Amino acid sequence: MQRATKIVATIGPASSDIDTLTRMIRAGVDVVRLNFSHGKAQDHIDRANLVRQVAASCGREVAIMADLQGPKIRIGKFELGKIQLVNGAKFILDAACELGNQEQVGLDYKELPRDLKVGDVLLLNDGLIVLTTDKVIGSQIHTTVKIGGELSNNKGINRLGGGLSAPALTAKDMEDIKTAMSFQADYVAVSFPKSATDMMMARQLANIAGDVYQHKPQMIAKIERAEAIPALQEILDASDGIMVARGDLAVEVGNAAVPALQKRMIRMARASNKLTITATQMMESMIVNAVPTRAEVSDVANAVLDGTDAVMTSAETASGKYPVETVETMAAICIEAETSEDFKLDADFLNVTFTRIDQSIAYGALFTAYHLRVKAIVALTESGSTALWMSRHNIDIPIFAMTPSVATQRKASLYRNVSTLELRHSTDREAVMKEVQDLLLAKGIVRKGDMIVVTWGEPMGQVGGTNALKIMKIGDN
Repeated sequence: MQRATKIVATIGPASSDIDTLTRMIRAGVDVVRLNFSHGKAQDHIDRANLVRQVAASCGREVAIMADLQGPKIRIGKFELGKIQLVNGAKFILDAACELGNQEQVGLDYKELPRDLKVGDVLLLNDGLIVLTTDKVIGSQIHTTVKIGGELSNNKGINRLGGGLSAPALTAKDMEDIKTAMSFQADYVAVSFPKSATDMMMARQLANIAGDVYQHKPQMIAKIERAEAIPALQEILDASDGIMVARGDLAVEVGNAAVPALQKRMIRMARASNKLTITATQMMESMIVNAVPTRAEVSDVANAVLDGTDAVMTSAETASGKYPVETVETMAAICIEAETSEDFKLDADFLNVTFTRIDQSIAYGALFTAYHLRVKAIVALTESGSTALWMSRHNIDIPIFAMTPSVATQRKASLYRNVSTLELRHSTDREAVMKEVQDLLLAKGIVRKGDMIVVTWGEPMGQVGGTNALKIMKIGDN
């Protein structure tokens, strides 16, 4: 069975050697994430080159996602590396403090005092430490410890309910976008966007940096701020997809709110023909254990049933003990969850108005394939748009995006239920149709006598304009 849900895997020290990365890609990695919160520019360039090299040796096109760090809203360092805070104690966050102690600590984000008022609740270290703001005097934020614990260097800070003014794109992010374009990253993930403007600015910077390489990446908005929730539709409209970044989002809106938000975000993204990646702590226990918890298995399976395009690993594959096993386990969970799905394609088309010819052809192909029970749907595509539209609807028939464009093959590797195949011919219709049959037969996807549905644009070889649909029997000329 072809796995519909894609796997995004973060690589790092545990997965940056040829052998491990090869095994991960063969186990099912579709997109490799480079986390720009760690490492230097050359580290990411070297890893990107390694991914391209290993993917080629595996006979696959694997996409690369550059994940920007975003604003560093963190405390500074302590004299002894860490302290222990007790409930009810007084503690000061001071933007002017150089080195912290039991009474106070510095801030990497110097503007934090201006963003706060009395009564604001601050959540440190992913919400494990909770402070209540008593007063703000100049550079100092005086707080009372509501929930204490160990606090160490450079831990993150969130305000309950969001509202911090830090811009989504920092000077470091702008330089990192240039680095990402130097190796033609297929996707750029923007951290902490609050509005469509943040995404439009990131896209413009990426397009300018990529222009010398004639490359335009796809833009992914990481939804992790409370302010992003009411602006979700406008952020979707300005992006190519979203990441349900459940870590920081949970800290700002509360853990209990996240599951329903995840379902809502995936539903809205699919309705807007956008991509979704579900992330954070999906297989967290596999950082140190060879098997996941049952709760983690359910978490991954539920994301699949929600309709996410991809599930993502973080530390599990970047620094964990079992990066290959994590991917293998995640792939098995996805396949098992997909076998239980109930496909009701007709309901998707109720009250849908088709406004474009190419979109109508895409939906027509789905409808025809579903009712004729064909073996495969083939989208002959230059840009990948037709395959994307098809992938927004659940169908138990595999979709193949056949294209001569390597960039499109990589981009489409994130689309749910879409596999990519390289097409050598692109302008001669008879030659293309023969190549389609030969490819599907050679890979064992179809046998002679099977039916497939094929879409393409006339004249062939142009970007955009899918306007033709054909039902083909394999073996017929």
